[in-house]
Amino acid sequence: MHTLTAKTALVTGASRGIGRAIAERLAADGALVAVHYGRDEAAAKEVVATIGAAGGRAFAVHAELGVPGDVDTLLGGLRAGWAEFGVEGLDILVHNAGIGSTGPIEAETEAGYDRVFAVNTRAPFFLTREALPVLRDGGRIVTVTSGATRIAFPEAIAYAMTKGALDAFTLALAKHLGPRGITVNNVAPGIVDTDVNAGWLRGNPAAQAQAAGRAALGRVGQPADIADAVAFLASDDARWVTGTTIDATGGSDL
Repeated sequence: MHTLTAKTALVTGASRGIGRAIAERLAADGALVAVHYGRDEAAAKEVVATIGAAGGRAFAVHAELGVPGDVDTLLGGLRAGWAEFGVEGLDILVHNAGIGSTGPIEAETEAGYDRVFAVNTRAPFFLTREALPVLRDGGRIVTVTSGATRIAFPEAIAYAMTKGALDAFTLALAKHLGPRGITVNNVAPGIVDTDVNAGWLRGNPAAQAQAAGRAALGRVGQPADIADAVAFLASDDARWVTGTTIDATGGSDL
């Protein structure tokens, strides 16, 4: 299905994991996708190549988030990519990039706290602000948050707080942008089998069983599970959905 033909999309943190799955799904649906990455250029180019081999269109955009000038760098690369394809303007903005935090409150440092907020919360805020002039009326903003805003997560309290702030951001922005027909929503994953969780999850049957046991649906989430929810919110099927969160935890901790 090519429900996003002639649409443009930007997916942050799209070189691996959930972001990669989102980029590939949106491209499969017909969008021209900007694959943002912070550090791994080779991985981002592999995503672009994979999309191209499947008949889609994509280009890589580099910008380290959470540092001065990050949004200007990202938008500059975005415009350069658009120029190569002869297009201009944004239809779908997906905030996926994020980092974890140190641990419980006793272990968190001021520097770590500031860093996780800079990447997870500040960057999406100001990227959205600067992208609004090129985001077309009727566009979509989708933010990947976390089940940690619903389920107590003391193991990474600062991380959970960054995602909670994004919930408030989405609610206010949906009201603010409603007159332009722009919808703003979240998708909140639970435990997903990605490289981020590989160290404790993969190759560990006990950890796999414990993680799967938290979900009502009885398994660990996959990147495609999240990408499909994002694709729904990016499509016209979700035209009457805004200011809300799709819980994509598989019914974890119900």
